[in-house]
Amino acid sequence: MIDRIRRGFRDHEVNLVLARGSSLAALTAGLRAQRREPLSLGETDGWAWGVHEMVTAETDGQEVDYRRICADGSELVVFVTEPCSVKAHAPRVMYFRDGRCILTFSLEDIEQRAGDNPDHLSPELLAAGLIGPDAYCDEDEADDGHDCFDHCADDRARIVQVVVDFFGLPEVVAP
Repeated sequence: MIDRIRRGFRDHEVNLVLARGSSLAALTAGLRAQRREPLSLGETDGWAWGVHEMVTAETDGQEVDYRRICADGSELVVFVTEPCSVKAHAPRVMYFRDGRCILTFSLEDIEQRAGDNPDHLSPELLAAGLIGPDAYCDEDEADDGHDCFDHCADDRARIVQVVVDFFGLPEVVAP
């Protein structure tokens, strides 16, 4: 999902926000209140979604406060799609419910989960072999020139798929 969004907005550094329990109009108004004009919007399978610039000139580098967009009774799943260590933005996932950050983690360091319930997806991540004893790369011990970074993209895709499956997120179609 993240790769498709990035390809669809090649000249932009974007975040994908999916909202359940909130209307598309409310999501749009919330993004605009944070000075993020949506580049693309839609509604699918009970989820409103929007793609917006991660950082804009008008926001002076400030990140979006998604808690302000996530009203009581609603949920947000946010994908920060653009990895940029120079700007301290790794690709990451954030989950908000009722205005609170329940879970957030970098796709580059899934062991460092934070939020009100950092173990919210732990059973699913464990079952997928992304955390726990099965997450360790056995090939790393062999002295054959193996570089675990070679399968980093596959691991990130698996993490995103766990999130998509857990929340029942719709397929978002980028332009």
